[in-house]
Amino acid sequence: GAPGSPLATAGAMRAAGLLLAWALLGAAASQQCHPASPGGVLRFTDRHAEIRVPALHRVPSSLDPLYGLVRRCLDLIQQNPLPTELLRTALNDPGSVRTSQVVQYELGYVVCAAVALLFTVAVPVAGMCFCYCRSRRRCGGRLRAHRRSLGCRRRCLLACLSFTSLVILVSVTCAFITSQRVKGQMEPGLGAVPSTLRTLRQHLANVPQGVQMVVDKFEVPRKQIISDLAGLSRSVGLSIHAQLKAVTYAALAELQDRAGDLQTSLHHLQIVHRTARALAAARAELEPALRERRRRVVALLDDPRCTSCASVLGRAQGLQLGADYSKVPSVEKVLKALAGLPRSDFAEMIRQGNGTFNSIPELAVERMAQVIQDLRGDLARTAEKVQSIADGFPLPDYTRPVSEALGKAEHRSQPYLREAERFERYRWIAGTVLCSIILLILACNVTGMALGAYGLSKREDPSDYECRGEAGAKFLLVGVGLAFLFSWLLILLVFATFLVGGNIQTLVCRNWVNQEIYKFIDTPGNLPPSMNFTRQLNLRRDSNLSSAYRECKSGAGLWEVLQLDSSYDLDEHLKTPQYTADFQKRLGDFTADLGDVRLLRSEGRQDLETFARSGVDEVDYGRFQEEMKNPVVQTSLPGLARNLEGLQKMQRNGTVAGRLAAEARALWHMQNSTVQSQEALVAKLGESVQFLSRLAPHLKERVRRTLATTASVEARLPVQAQQILRQELGCFTRKELRYFAQYLNWVGQTLREDVASCQPLATALDNGRVILCDRIAEPWNAFWFSLGCCTFFLIPSIIFAVRLTKHFRPIRNRLISTGSEETCPFHIPRVTALKL
Repeated sequence: GAPGSPLATAGAMRAAGLLLAWALLGAAASQQCHPASPGGVLRFTDRHAEIRVPALHRVPSSLDPLYGLVRRCLDLIQQNPLPTELLRTALNDPGSVRTSQVVQYELGYVVCAAVALLFTVAVPVAGMCFCYCRSRRRCGGRLRAHRRSLGCRRRCLLACLSFTSLVILVSVTCAFITSQRVKGQMEPGLGAVPSTLRTLRQHLANVPQGVQMVVDKFEVPRKQIISDLAGLSRSVGLSIHAQLKAVTYAALAELQDRAGDLQTSLHHLQIVHRTARALAAARAELEPALRERRRRVVALLDDPRCTSCASVLGRAQGLQLGADYSKVPSVEKVLKALAGLPRSDFAEMIRQGNGTFNSIPELAVERMAQVIQDLRGDLARTAEKVQSIADGFPLPDYTRPVSEALGKAEHRSQPYLREAERFERYRWIAGTVLCSIILLILACNVTGMALGAYGLSKREDPSDYECRGEAGAKFLLVGVGLAFLFSWLLILLVFATFLVGGNIQTLVCRNWVNQEIYKFIDTPGNLPPSMNFTRQLNLRRDSNLSSAYRECKSGAGLWEVLQLDSSYDLDEHLKTPQYTADFQKRLGDFTADLGDVRLLRSEGRQDLETFARSGVDEVDYGRFQEEMKNPVVQTSLPGLARNLEGLQKMQRNGTVAGRLAAEARALWHMQNSTVQSQEALVAKLGESVQFLSRLAPHLKERVRRTLATTASVEARLPVQAQQILRQELGCFTRKELRYFAQYLNWVGQTLREDVASCQPLATALDNGRVILCDRIAEPWNAFWFSLGCCTFFLIPSIIFAVRLTKHFRPIRNRLISTGSEETCPFHIPRVTALKL
């Protein structure tokens, strides 16, 4: 056959497919596992949220600029650092504290106290003096004479008093807001102290239950692994089948092609043998009849009576046989070599091989049943090992001192918290009342200025009495009287709240933020033995409050900061290999015989080898093809018959014409009865020869390749199946180990950050600073600052109000001047009587 024939092309493509399949199988051992699906991530439920200490943070506020201003003022008033010596003496030997030390440290507050005392004394004394002068009609009376500058002075006083009142209004508004904010934060802030302490004690008390709950969550990876084990064996079998089916099916298809070649070749050889013999016999029968027919036609055409017959005489003389099939090679020897083939049933053989290969998934399930059962037993033993995490957890015996210290702190803080709440209620009441009085003073000022200004606009003559102007002056004087009367209470409230809030900010909050308080506590000798926090909290001997706070804030576990008799290394308990060694080893040692897939039995192999040695490729098919190029008869019988029929029509002699017609009919009969049947046999012979000529050149190579491929597949299938088995088990092992690692990582994270974390202790300390400093002290200090602004601005308010009252009353006398602002330019000035 030609190299480019369809049969050769199909064989080459199948061979290339087999080579590609073997290359893919060779890389199977290094193939990556399937990427982890979203289901490969374990989900653990949250179990401890009800006993967490929520972290509090400073919330930005529109009053932050005011808070910053107050802090800068306090930093100017109190510039001294934390008084470590004074505090050490006060805590260890309170009786030896000298007043001079306190005064030296509180010098800024002492100066402020002196100012407050001076204000408390001076303002009421000034008020009594004003009352005395007013009783003598010397203060807040009337102007004695009219001057040209009175209008300018009056407007200036009105502007100054308005500005002063506006400042007081803004300050009292801030005082109201901050006072209400202190009240709103004080109650939850004070209530957060015992609740936080109780939460911390509950956190410590629930550590054992929390650890046990965390250990019990091993059920999550255990169920997942058991679920994966249930489908492992079938998954492995299907993977082996999927990866080997291309090679196996290709080998079976090639074997089926060779079996087909054997059957088809045998069929065509038999056709060639029978057809060649039949053609030789038919030629022997046709030869005398054709010779006789030629003799008679030549004789007829040579008759002188035959008109125009000489033109056909040459064709009639060439009437003789053509192809001689007795000369072609015999295939009888090949048929004898193939006699009795095929001795095996190739179709059944291929069906059995295909069935054996397709049964690999079921066979894998059967062979892996025992190892699956053993792996489930390993999981049960692993659960017992995981339980040792809870059994060996040491905290319950070492958190008792911390719980007792927290309980004592909660019990002892109750009276102080109640007192603080009571004093805060008094402060709020006093602040609200005094702020309301300041608002009343502002109302008097505003009403007085409005009535006075309105009265001036309606008064035609400066010396005329005007009731609205007089009422405005009286309102201003009422405001002045209230300011004198309550200013000393205001300054006392300002100083009391300033002394408390200022010291909290400068002594506590400022040193809390920069960690100076922790350093003071950690310095040996600063605290009395009864306040040894390291011993009371059972901290490590090499630790202190600062280091414990930093470790807790960074997420350390309680066991890492407490003083334990024997060290407990959680990381050692959470190492994956100690829980997965048996599981991993059992999967690593497992091997399974998945059966041998027999594609070609020995009798089938012998059939194909006999077929290759039979000599089909040694037959000279070219001789057949050369002989088939010759026709059965050299001269075309139908053409000669038509020529005779044409000559018949040209004859004048009836006898000759009849003989020509009879000869034409005889030729047609020979063509239809004998020659056509031989031509059909030649066509049939040609098809068989063409098939055998295409197959013969490649037969031995194809049979050899098919036998080699089949043997290679049969030999390598078990090896490749074992490699794929190892690969799939390795991927499964890594996947299940990730479940173990996820669980153990979650255990460590949960114990450190939640169940047995000491972070709530650090969070509680930070929350205390946020509540005390950011939520209470800042609005508290802003309150006294705003109230102090109101109080000090009452002094210019008093001065401006007293001076302004004279301008709202009638003038005692006036200077007659045409240039006066109080004189109507369209009237001639006249002397008027004085109105007293």
